[in-house]
Amino acid sequence: MRIYYLLLIPLLIWGCEQTFDNVIDTTTENYQLSSVIGIKDTIDLKEPGDSLLSLRLIFTPQSEINKVYFDIYASDNTRLNSAPVEMQEVLDKIYEQQFILLRENPIGNYNVRFSVTGLDGKNKQVAVSSFYFNNGQDNLSPIISNTVIEPDTVVVNDTTVIFTSIEAMDPNGANDILEVYFKVYKPDGTTNDIKVFLFDDGNTQENGDLIAGDGIYSRLILVDQSNDKGTYRFEFQAKDRSGELSNIINHFVLVQ
Repeated sequence: MRIYYLLLIPLLIWGCEQTFDNVIDTTTENYQLSSVIGIKDTIDLKEPGDSLLSLRLIFTPQSEINKVYFDIYASDNTRLNSAPVEMQEVLDKIYEQQFILLRENPIGNYNVRFSVTGLDGKNKQVAVSSFYFNNGQDNLSPIISNTVIEPDTVVVNDTTVIFTSIEAMDPNGANDILEVYFKVYKPDGTTNDIKVFLFDDGNTQENGDLIAGDGIYSRLILVDQSNDKGTYRFEFQAKDRSGELSNIINHFVLVQ
């Protein structure tokens, strides 16, 4: 079970995600990509014509290629295309294709993954290009509501599991929510300032979350006899992909 021990370090480790923007070495294959054209660092739907990606791959003249594809992954790691998009050979060893980005797509960092099927029928990734996408909508802060902590009064004779949950929504769409969390303040008012993340993944066993994607984020925590006695304050908040913060909701838990 993925459980947070109250006032201790969470079991989850969050690191920085590195993005790559490069051509992958395929010198062991019978083809070699020389360049990727058509992706800017930032794509902004407020700019005319920016919704259309015009992608071009150029291979070396000696390359032996059957088919060329790409997939586009949004900031929430969902694939925008339902199936790999095949690129068309417009000139010898030059492949092109277009893709339209929509206002409904979430704001954030995207990547395009290009792959080639060789004459042997094997498919291999040959390049990854990344860009920042702004869907042109005015960004609005997420909103949280309806906190639940059960039980919120605990007589600690043994280790006790506490269920926490909160509803979170974003006017720019659910995919714009980056994180939902709470911080814990001890009875003396101090905090370690650690974010305890809640999940909307439907993983009942690890997080206590019942339904994935319903906007209700959940987390299980543990308290035991080592915890200070008194009233704890749980400060709930959410953040979107543009860094905007939601309202704060405080919920109190009495440990006796």
